[in-house]
Amino acid sequence: MKSSVFSLWRPFLLILLGLFLLSEARVNTEIQAGPLYRVVGSLLSISCNTSGFSNVNSKKHFQIRMKDPSKPFHEINIMSSEDKGFSYARFIPRIQNSEMSIKHVDSNSIIFEIKYLKKEDEGVYECSVVNPEYNYNGVYSATTVVKVIDNSLSVTSSDAPTSPSYNEGEALSLTCQASTNTIQHVHLAFSWYIRKEGEQDAKPIISLDKDFTLVPGEGFEQRYRDKAIRLDKLDEATYRLNIAELEPLDQGQIYCQAQEWIQDPDRSWYKISQKDAEEIPLTVKAKVSLSPQNELHEGQELLLSCGIKAQNLAKRFFSVAWLWEGIELAKIGPTGILTVRQEYIDRERNGELKATRTGNNNYQLRVKPVKTTDKGSYSCRAWPEERGEDGNFNQGAAQDSQPVDITIFTPESGLSVKMENMKQPVSPGEKLKLICEADGVKGQLSVSWKRKATPPTSSLFATIISLNENGVTEKAEAFTSREVTVTRPTTNRFVFELADVADSDSGIYECIVSETQPSGRTQSQMQNVNVTVKSIDSVVKVVLRNRDPLVTMGNDVQLMCKVSSPRVPMTLTWSQETEDTNLNTIVVLYSNGSISWSGDQYRYQVQVDNQGNSVMHYLKVLRASHREEGKYQCMVSIFLHNVYKKLPASNLVNVKVQNPENKLALSPSHTIAQRINTDIQIDCKVTSRTSEFSLYAVTWELQQDAGNKTILTSDRNGITTFGQQIEESHRKRISMRHTDGPTFELTIQQARISDKGIYMCKVVEYLQDPWGEWYSLSDKHLTTVVDKEVEMNISIAEDFSIPCHITQQSSKESQFQVTWFWQQGTKVKTIFTAYRNSTLQARNKNVVVRYDHSSPHQFDLTVLKSNLENSGIYFCEVEEWIHAPADGWRKHAVEKSGNLNVTVDAEGKLSIPLTSTWITIYVITVSICLCIITILTCKLCRRKTSGGKNAGHSLWTEQVPLDT
Repeated sequence: MKSSVFSLWRPFLLILLGLFLLSEARVNTEIQAGPLYRVVGSLLSISCNTSGFSNVNSKKHFQIRMKDPSKPFHEINIMSSEDKGFSYARFIPRIQNSEMSIKHVDSNSIIFEIKYLKKEDEGVYECSVVNPEYNYNGVYSATTVVKVIDNSLSVTSSDAPTSPSYNEGEALSLTCQASTNTIQHVHLAFSWYIRKEGEQDAKPIISLDKDFTLVPGEGFEQRYRDKAIRLDKLDEATYRLNIAELEPLDQGQIYCQAQEWIQDPDRSWYKISQKDAEEIPLTVKAKVSLSPQNELHEGQELLLSCGIKAQNLAKRFFSVAWLWEGIELAKIGPTGILTVRQEYIDRERNGELKATRTGNNNYQLRVKPVKTTDKGSYSCRAWPEERGEDGNFNQGAAQDSQPVDITIFTPESGLSVKMENMKQPVSPGEKLKLICEADGVKGQLSVSWKRKATPPTSSLFATIISLNENGVTEKAEAFTSREVTVTRPTTNRFVFELADVADSDSGIYECIVSETQPSGRTQSQMQNVNVTVKSIDSVVKVVLRNRDPLVTMGNDVQLMCKVSSPRVPMTLTWSQETEDTNLNTIVVLYSNGSISWSGDQYRYQVQVDNQGNSVMHYLKVLRASHREEGKYQCMVSIFLHNVYKKLPASNLVNVKVQNPENKLALSPSHTIAQRINTDIQIDCKVTSRTSEFSLYAVTWELQQDAGNKTILTSDRNGITTFGQQIEESHRKRISMRHTDGPTFELTIQQARISDKGIYMCKVVEYLQDPWGEWYSLSDKHLTTVVDKEVEMNISIAEDFSIPCHITQQSSKESQFQVTWFWQQGTKVKTIFTAYRNSTLQARNKNVVVRYDHSSPHQFDLTVLKSNLENSGIYFCEVEEWIHAPADGWRKHAVEKSGNLNVTVDAEGKLSIPLTSTWITIYVITVSICLCIITILTCKLCRRKTSGGKNAGHSLWTEQVPLDT
């Protein structure tokens, strides 16, 4: 039987269980945490997912909206995964071109993408899930912040993009510079790539990733382990690739790449920009070197050794030739046959010129004795010879050694060189000027300027610029993009000038003056000087000031950023620090005069004032609100030689926005002597206000001996709520009205003894800030005292009631014992007690009473047929009893009510100090009704108790001796 009953109810139980589980499910929608910093033109990808739907596998549809920072209360529809008509018109072309898309990862997740970000895409993005179910329970949308910043990443290779040719085994050194002006915390990653001929994709040689870890590319691992490939950091933004020994496989297009990474709030790293430097063609050939004596005297032997470094030399054929000033002097063919230029045949026959092969990879040319006419530039040239099937040799690509200048000295001349003193040290951005003067000149002069860096990266001086005897100037490749000149104001005076210097231009500068005498003899003299260029950090000073750090709401704020620096191009960024210590860019002023706004352009103004050696930048915040409150900072970066140099940021300046002076005033405090059963009306009038457009929030509180409690609260929109301590039965008696003035009237109907106390009216004034958002001023309050003594004048033989109302209790299970007292002068008499077990006890024979317990918290005692002796003060005392499992019932608290002052009039008139006639009628009517109820109750009790031994006593009344 039990089994069949269970089977009958089983479907209903399963339905109830399903409904319970469904009610417990709660939808949650999450979006990728922000702020997300992305650069203009890059990809924006935002993930959004939802959970908690009853049908997990059904495909959910999502909607993407955004809010523009300049219009925070205006939502813009971007895209929906199901509704093609959802998008605003401005986004439709980008959606049709697939620049914007929503892709479902699974049924509950999507990825929203913008392929090419624009500046106006910055804002607050909201992802909402369309609810396919009938009920709503949970969170159906989430927001994230997207910041679109300028792409300031730059990357350049200091090596000219020509076609450098290297020999096998030679070392390759390439330098790459990369920097960024982004003020957020970013990491830069560097990589060197090579693209070989016939291959479309480039391969990495070595990389420094965002975590500052070096990683060799595929195929370069062993050379990296052997330290044959290195990536060295030269300074903050410069990295150098070093390959110790080049191989033929290293030939191709080589370039460096920089990547800018930023860390999102979810701790993941995101690549926000990437740029490649210009490709450099690299050719690797068999190495040909020339090892001569550089300086000789007339009559000495000139020995030129030409070495070849290549693979499988013993099995290969080469031809080697020696050249003077580009003219071939002698050549050894693949079979070892020597041929000499016509002009040198006689010297070869006389034994003054000899060329021999001394090994598989070494060839020598000897000239003895040398003459002054033998001076000049010498080099050797080698090319492979491939023997064909017919026995003939086919000439391959030729490779030249580096030219070597041979100087043949004759007796010394009187040439001397001196360098004039110069300004030390030099500030960045200034022009470096060096003067070199020669004395004892007898022939034609030429000059060259060289430099060795400090600290030295090499023991050799690198040529900067030269001026030959014909007045022709030649720059070194490394300085082709620099403004560098050599002038000759007099025959023996040379002026060197290098414009726009940076601290990296520090070093030892050398002036080399060469004299060519009429006999063809050449002599050189040199002088050097140590040049120091100040660090840009020590020269540029950035100080931020605020004329008024404390501003009143709606007034303007002006910040002044003073930049003391030499005349160098600079970019200045204004930013504000938020509560989470992030820096939000307001505006960027670039060195070329362009301006990029990230904040609301209409709320700010910028101004630039050049003042000699300093520049004053002004940022004015228009109509400041609490939203513009915070710490401000200006940051300067200088772009020198294709590299951003960030300087230490200015000091933080705090801007405090204070509320306007609170002019709110209320009517003065007063006291009300209130009668029982009448209406209490308390006015709270605003006599002065801060603005004619103000709104007000009002709170009424009651202070009594038992503590304070909130009666009701009205917010600035007029929505009224009662305090939690106000019982439902009392809420019907309480109301508040808002009248012109403005005045707030609190009315409590049918006053009770428990309504006595101090009433406080707290008024908070609300104003609107420049953004339209409401903010509050400090509250003002008004107190009104309702007299604790309640008076009642009655006529003789009339009844009067002594109410005892419990307004608060410790537990819902509490029980109460109520005792009424009568005080005449200093003597206090007990009248009546109602025990917690419902036992009643009359305590005074001079007072005839009737007890009434109309509600759980209302106890009333009525004195019947009063006489003159019944005048006096009446009050009640309540004991609260609670039940503890271990101790049983125990007394928890005792509370005394207020006083009721009763005067019995001998003339027989009912005198109630109230002017309202209807209140008097109400009191008389209630008294008559109470008498009728008493008579009916007595008759009913006599009928039930007739015939018994205790017929004369109440069932709930215990007769005890009365107090006298």
